[in-house]
Amino acid sequence: MSVPDRPRERGLRVLVAGGGWAGCAAAVELARCGAQVTLVESARTLGGRARGVDVHGSTLDNGQHILLGAYGETLRLLRLVGIDPDTALLRLPVQMRYPEGGGGMDFIAPRLPAPLHLAVALLRARGLAREDKMALARFTSTARWMGWVLYNDCTVDELLARYDQTPRLNRLLWHPLCIAALNTPPSRASAKVFLAVLRDSLGAKRRAASDMLLPRMEMGALFPDAAAAYVREHGGAVRTGVRLQGLARAGDGAGWQATLMGAGSAGNSGANAGGDEPFDAVVLATPATQSAALLAPFAQAAQVAGQLSALAYEPIATCYLQYDPSVRLGLPFYALLDDPAEGRWGQFAFDRGQLDAAQPGLLAVVVSAAGDAAGLDQDALAAGIARQLAQDLGDPRLAAPQWSRVITEKRATFSCTPGLQRPGVETPLPGLVLAGDYTDSDYPATLETAVRSGLAAAKVIRSHGTLPREKRSLSHSGGPGAPTSVR
Repeated sequence: MSVPDRPRERGLRVLVAGGGWAGCAAAVELARCGAQVTLVESARTLGGRARGVDVHGSTLDNGQHILLGAYGETLRLLRLVGIDPDTALLRLPVQMRYPEGGGGMDFIAPRLPAPLHLAVALLRARGLAREDKMALARFTSTARWMGWVLYNDCTVDELLARYDQTPRLNRLLWHPLCIAALNTPPSRASAKVFLAVLRDSLGAKRRAASDMLLPRMEMGALFPDAAAAYVREHGGAVRTGVRLQGLARAGDGAGWQATLMGAGSAGNSGANAGGDEPFDAVVLATPATQSAALLAPFAQAAQVAGQLSALAYEPIATCYLQYDPSVRLGLPFYALLDDPAEGRWGQFAFDRGQLDAAQPGLLAVVVSAAGDAAGLDQDALAAGIARQLAQDLGDPRLAAPQWSRVITEKRATFSCTPGLQRPGVETPLPGLVLAGDYTDSDYPATLETAVRSGLAAAKVIRSHGTLPREKRSLSHSGGPGAPTSVR
């Protein structure tokens, strides 16, 4: 158990509203430093948009995730709450591998020092013509010379055209990477944010930072559940089924009154699950729309509330298909050639049985930027994806799964468009901060972005809590200030 490093913070009462990865990160960091934390979540389970759901008697993720070796803060917090990343995550070298014979490519980096690993991978890559490889080499060399920074933002398609990327390279590499990382079509995705993602994958200074990490356990168990246990062990409370209904400044102006509504959760005897409760500070880790509504009554926060309300969203659909336990793919995951006009919706297919021995024969197929797919009948979408798998992988059995389930997160991420104005962690209201993957950052909506925002929010609260009472106010630096070396 960690020893708080800021004893003066003990007793500071902090409400963290929202039990997603951002809220859990904020709660863990505040608890580590000795604050008296109350974490509330309106749902019955923690995790937000990266959580477990019950399907056919099993707990599956609401979406398949890939982490990067560059997720430094996420990996650090996993260790802090007792999760061993080497056990909980399957580490693979950066790759883009399509099924053989389907017109794709096979690109996999060997375990060599960076950037030699990418040079060798490019030389060995199958499915790319000489002009494709030359275009890729020119692009990465120029981007590295630029420091992976683009000062005047544009769309990803405009960036690729500017650097003469070939249609085949766009089809097989750049477009799938953009959609997977930003969950926004390249025709309207931010090139500046895309370059930041490439910096920590194809352009990582350490080979291990570019590794792909696939969760072996469901997302709730990977971090949120362990985070809740950590908060409780450090004297805090975790209440599920409790919603932050409203906020008001305390009578003396030095804190907040929070209106909490709900039945509370097991394991928190004596906790008040409803009514008004006093707190010294509040972390809003709720969805952007809910945070905007909570801020709306405060004129000082009108600009922040406006930025939150202006965010648009993109869906992600994950199709689970259960086959006979003997079904096993040749790799833990494949890239797929999608073509919605031909009913080919799948973009990446994962063999869950190779990640979790308790899920043999279960495949997860991801459809990012799934606006059109989300409007389809779920059974029809699943049947189309099953046919796509059978064709691409050359296995007729895949056309007839034992059962299927499509899980669609309609607001999975914000639309990551050029020049998007995202709010910072700090607000003009003393003792009230934001946390979420939508806060100001050079990264898209990723787990690492969420975790870093939670840590940044905790840092602001810690600074606020150690000042004399009459001087408690928040500065306005404008963002979480995450180091550019970690995604």
